[in-house]
Amino acid sequence: MLLRPDPHEVRTPQGMLVHAALRYEGVPARAIRRLKQEGATMLAHPLGGALAAVLLPHARDALVVPVPTSRSAFRRRGYRVPDLLVRRAGATAHRILRHGRRTEDQRELGREARARNVAGSMRASAGRGQQVVIVDDVVTTGATLDEAARALRAVGFLPVCAVALAATPRLRDTVKSSRTDSDMSVHGD
Repeated sequence: MLLRPDPHEVRTPQGMLVHAALRYEGVPARAIRRLKQEGATMLAHPLGGALAAVLLPHARDALVVPVPTSRSAFRRRGYRVPDLLVRRAGATAHRILRHGRRTEDQRELGREARARNVAGSMRASAGRGQQVVIVDDVVTTGATLDEAARALRAVGFLPVCAVALAATPRLRDTVKSSRTDSDMSVHGD
């Protein structure tokens, strides 16, 4: 299986630039759901290949920091999706972020509720001013990436951008539209 990258950029609510390799729709969305929900780890290779197109140019001068996987998701799957994708993209994942508290599943939450849900939920190991690129599998509203950036800045890291395997069409819509919270459900971890 070959997934041709469709690089595009979006911004989080706090304005951080996110380089996405794919659009979360059609075949890419089905492949990502199979990797996350059905344990189809053989899909990590083509998905990681797509991620490499947007990750590797930014990883040259920065640490690659995946968004942490919840303990329950790790127990359920046996692997951390962002870490696996980073490795398959040919980069080294630096597990600097961790969850500081439990959060609700993001899938059923709207944009504002997602931001409230993850606010203050991550912690990071101390940094020394190193630049970092934050990596996630799917970005929906960008709230998780903003929280990761906050936690990293709090201990001295300098987030330069974020990279995601895929961005939902909803993210592009939320920046310019007035959709309601109840319209927003796609991703969560």
